Amino acid sequence: MLSIDDIRQRKEEVIDTLKKRYLEDLVPVVNEVEKRDKEWREILKELNNLRAERNKISKDIGRLYREGKRDAAEELKQKAKEIDAKIEEMEKQESELKKLIEEKLRLLPNFLHPAVIVAPDDSYNKPIKFWGKPHVWKKHLDQFREETDGHDVEHEVIDWEPPHHYDLIEMLDVADTERAGKTSGSRFYYEKKALVFLDLALARWALEELMKKGFEPIIPPYMMRRKVEEAATYFTDFEDVIYKIDGEDLYMIPTAEHALLGYHMDEIFEVGELPKRYAGWSPCFRKEAGAHGKDTKGIFRVHQFHKIEQFSYVYPEDSWKEFEFLQSNAEELLQKLEIPYRVVEISSGDLGMVAARKHDIEAWYPGQGRYREVVSCSNCLAWQARRANIRYRRKDGKTDYVHTLNSTALAAQRVMLAILENHYDPESEVVRIPKVLHPYMPKEFHEIPVVRKTK
Repeated sequence: MLSIDDIRQRKEEVIDTLKKRYLEDLVPVVNEVEKRDKEWREILKELNNLRAERNKISKDIGRLYREGKRDAAEELKQKAKEIDAKIEEMEKQESELKKLIEEKLRLLPNFLHPAVIVAPDDSYNKPIKFWGKPHVWKKHLDQFREETDGHDVEHEVIDWEPPHHYDLIEMLDVADTERAGKTSGSRFYYEKKALVFLDLALARWALEELMKKGFEPIIPPYMMRRKVEEAATYFTDFEDVIYKIDGEDLYMIPTAEHALLGYHMDEIFEVGELPKRYAGWSPCFRKEAGAHGKDTKGIFRVHQFHKIEQFSYVYPEDSWKEFEFLQSNAEELLQKLEIPYRVVEISSGDLGMVAARKHDIEAWYPGQGRYREVVSCSNCLAWQARRANIRYRRKDGKTDYVHTLNSTALAAQRVMLAILENHYDPESEVVRIPKVLHPYMPKEFHEIPVVRKTK
């Protein structure tokens, strides 16, 4: 959420941001906020004058009583009552205007970082970094060249067709979507055997890696109140994505990020307490509204999955350095898992309302011949903190709003699929689990063999 000072002092920048985000229809909101703010300040000025007059009359009434001038004092008391009635009426107007201004401010998106690509949709998102040496099936080469966007990315061309994850989970017998369809419907799955331990191993390993970097591990509640969701996101756009608990003011969490923001709602960090960093493990529940027809086979796009989220509270002057830090942590995890990836700059039209800048990290999937998102890293500046009323105390004793940042560390199910596709050996017909995970998995699952089903 923007502040009223942003409208007073940076109105043209606010409007320019709306245009760059292709949200020109919100320009009238800015103008209305400016108009209502002028009305509010006029009312406040008159209120202060009336209060001052009321205080003076109170003193005069006391003086007149002491001087024995009762009739004059009673006359002033009547005038004081009239002023009190007017003050009460104007305080109501002032309160209603203040509430209206805040409601309108909540409709406005965050400012943009200068490096954000100004473009209308995700087709303009631009890869800015590549890591690893992808295995590329010869029939995917043209698609790979499109995916690398003119960058000279070292790769290995393979003659054999790499299996897609939806084939691998059946070949390895590690997930069951058919039975999940009977119990829960589409976009659910049972994890089985080695995949269960791989899921748990990724969580334990990643949490330990983040603890070394100063993150506090947290498992948040799996349900949250609406006011927390409204603080964390632009709720109007997000409501169709999340599951509501009937008859209660509770929603299933779509990510640990929102719960980690709620953790410090209405709090003040004292001098020297920042940065505060959390690594939140949780299941995530999403309706995947708008994903009809996308990734219907397999378990890439599902309604329930596990994820570890990085979340930071920092001083405003440190937030862009923290943005790089969170991204580097996510990259380091993928590198240790030996998964090739690319980093993508998200364009203004695809950025959403909350983030000032966002980078996605997309892992390479040989079976699909594509890079797919596994990490999203965002700097939200003070937008979330202002809505959640989270501040820090400055050395001069005054308070200001913190900056909040979030980044996926590991979206478990997508990373598991990337491991299956990237570490499948067609000659021995096994998936070799990255060595960094061996201490966290039973020895018999360090290699996952193809299961030969008997007829």
